[in-house]
Amino acid sequence: QVRVVESGGGLVQAGGSLRLSCAAAGSIWSIKTMGWYRQAPGKQRESVATVTSDGNTDYTDAVKGRFTISRDNAELHLDMKALKPEDTAVYYCNVWAVVVGRPFRDYWGQGTQVTVSS
Repeated sequence: QVRVVESGGGLVQAGGSLRLSCAAAGSIWSIKTMGWYRQAPGKQRESVATVTSDGNTDYTDAVKGRFTISRDNAELHLDMKALKPEDTAVYYCNVWAVVVGRPFRDYWGQGTQVTVSS
C-alpha cells in the first residue's frame, strides 16, 4: 500500500505565503505524476498543479505566477505566494504510483486545510 501524508496548511492573511508538503511512502516501485488538488466548500475538487516524472509542470490559470510545484523523489511541495481568500480550500496530494504487486493507480492524502483571511 501507499501512504500519502500532507503537511503545511494553516491560516494566513491575504498576500501571505504558505508551503505545502506531501510525502508518499510504501512499497513503491516508481512514481509517475504527482499533483495538488483543492476543494472549497460547496465546490468540486479541482486540479491546482501537477508535475510529471519528467519534470513537466501544469498549473490551473488561477494560480499561475503565484504557486510553484516541485518534487524530490517521493516528496512533493507547493509554494504558494500572494495568497487570496479564494485560495481557501482543503488541499490534497495525489500520487500516481506503481506499487509492487498492484496495478498502476493513484493515491490520495487526507488533505490539509488552507485558510486565507481578507
